[in-house]
Order: sequence, then C-alpha cells, then structure tokens
Amino acid sequence: MTETHRFTAHKEPHLSGRSGWLRAAVMGANDGILSTASLIVGVAAGGADRVEMILAGVAGMVAGAMSMAAGEYVSVSSQADVERADIAREKTELKRNPEGELRELVAIYRTRGLSTELATQVAEELTRADALGTHLRDEIGLTDLSPPRPLQAAVVSASTFALGAGVPLIVAMISPLAMVLPSVGIATLLALAILGGLGAKAGGAPKLRAAARVMLWGVLAMAATSVIGALVGQAL
Repeated sequence: MTETHRFTAHKEPHLSGRSGWLRAAVMGANDGILSTASLIVGVAAGGADRVEMILAGVAGMVAGAMSMAAGEYVSVSSQADVERADIAREKTELKRNPEGELRELVAIYRTRGLSTELATQVAEELTRADALGTHLRDEIGLTDLSPPRPLQAAVVSASTFALGAGVPLIVAMISPLAMVLPSVGIATLLALAILGGLGAKAGGAPKLRAAARVMLWGVLAMAATSVIGALVGQAL
C-alpha cells in the first residue's frame, strides 16, 4: 500500500489509469486550438490586420495557458483535499468503532450478492489484511487508478494549451491576409479531428465519434465568434 492507502487488485495497466493526465492533456490542447482559433477568427472578421490578429492570438495563448494551469491545479488540489479528509475520517472510525465498520463491509458485500456467511468471512479476512485499504476501496470508492496529481494536471494543461494554440497562430502568420479566415478554420478543424482521434485511441474509445464531436463544437465556436466579430467591427 502507498502512503495514501490506494488499492488495486491488479498489477497490469488499465486504460482508465490514464484518465488523470489524459483528461488534462486533451482538455488543454482542445481549448488551446479552439479558443485561440475562435479569437483569431473573430478579430479577423471584425476587420483587424495581421498584426492585430497575431497580437490577439498570442495574448489569448498566454492568458489561456496560465488560466488552464491555475484552474487545473485548484480543481485537482480540491479533489485531493477531499480524498485526504475521507482517509483521515475512515482512520478515525476504524479506531473508534471497528465493529461497526466491519458490519458496514458485510452489508456492502451482501448488496453485491454474497450470502451473509460469505460476506462476513470476506469482510473479516480483508479487514485483517488491510482494514483501511478495504474501506477506502469498497466503502468510499478510492482506488489507485487515477490519483489526483495537481502539479501534473497544471503542467500538462498549460503545455498542451500552448501547443494547441500554436496551430491557428502559425496558420494565421503564414496565410495570405485574405485567406486567414478559411485557412484558420480548416486547419483548426483538422487539428481538432486529429486530437479527438488521438485522445480516443489513448483511452480506448471510438475514434470517429470523438473526432466528429470536437469538430462540431469547433464549427459552432468559430461561427459564433465570426458573426460577433463582424457585427462589432461594423459597429465600430
């Protein structure tokens, strides 16, 4: 058992064990691509020149990366705090009322289909082997498949956001000014499709559905910012 008493019954790796860093990576890259592309498209639709578009894109990339890092760190830290509080509470209950905790385990195993006799035997043997680990796993649901790592989530989110934001930024830099809107739009949708497929592959999910999902939201986001940018540009 580790210091946090996380428990797993298997030594072989499972795809769900990737959920922590994979979620942060996919979210960061997706947000980087889509928010920066939408920002560039909106500014371009409003009549901005290339310098203004690039400036807006770079500012959005830096601000977004820092925001992602801060948000992930705070969110995952909060999750870790809750889990530590649950662990401390369970330790206290095991010391204060071991008989009651044993009865809780028996009741849990009975609801899963075991007879009273077998549930009692299982609860007693697991309690002797590792009382705290057993309660964390079977009563609270804490396992070692996706332990919260705030710093990892923050670094991964910020890094992948910046990398994702680089796609529309580079396209906006090298495309002819008259072609910035369609070029950024096409590059963004392609990048989102690739990202969705890679994320699905890493997580063992259907790739086509994941790609289609992120592309749909990409189209909606860029269409909305383009319309708003054009309206604001006309008003100004």
